Amino acid sequence: MIRTLLRRVTGWLWRAALGFVVLSVLLVLLFRQAPVFGSMVMVERKVHSWLAREPIDLQHRWRPWESLSDHAKLAVIAAEDQRFLDHHGFDLVEIRRAWQASRNGGRLRGASTLSQQTAKNLFLWSGRSWVRKGLEAWFTLLIELVWPKQRILEVYLNIAEWDSGVFGLEAAAQHYFGVSAERLGPHQASRLAAILPDPRGRDAARPSAEVVQRSAWIRRQMRNLGGTAYLDRL
Repeated sequence: MIRTLLRRVTGWLWRAALGFVVLSVLLVLLFRQAPVFGSMVMVERKVHSWLAREPIDLQHRWRPWESLSDHAKLAVIAAEDQRFLDHHGFDLVEIRRAWQASRNGGRLRGASTLSQQTAKNLFLWSGRSWVRKGLEAWFTLLIELVWPKQRILEVYLNIAEWDSGVFGLEAAAQHYFGVSAERLGPHQASRLAAILPDPRGRDAARPSAEVVQRSAWIRRQMRNLGGTAYLDRL
């Protein structure tokens, strides 16, 4: 009886695991080309608003690669992941630095790449747990295998959160500056990139001294990368 039950449970687990693998691969293949009109983090924000009985108006509008400011593309790379073109989803240099800093008594800081953040935002949730990190690694490997770097950055820019309920570069550009995503200049783009570590606690339109300082640093990094000509490598 117990052996039969164990065989059944094992069979269910294998079928569930196989189903998850097949579904995740199909989703990644689908979004290689199809516009992404939502994300799991958007769903999470909406559910939390219902539970808290605090209505939230999600702002989001997909924009293709050609309609996204080159300054914003470069600013995000400069701010978040300067080795974006050189790694395969995981920045081992930053991971080693973060680990070494924590061993020396510092706070364990994040070392997530744009690929990891895209995987998390699109398919998972924003909480911290080993389960989520494991799933994030799986989806990161998939999108790095299936999508070109340009597609990863395009999806990231279209689903990143820039304020409470404000998702994607088009919504962020309209929300903070009253312009479309393709009309963002280097100063505006660097301010948007500067608030990404804490998008619901920072303001790109009325920046704090910290945001102003970080946005200036980001513009220097953009110049160091060679300006928007850097994007030709994508």
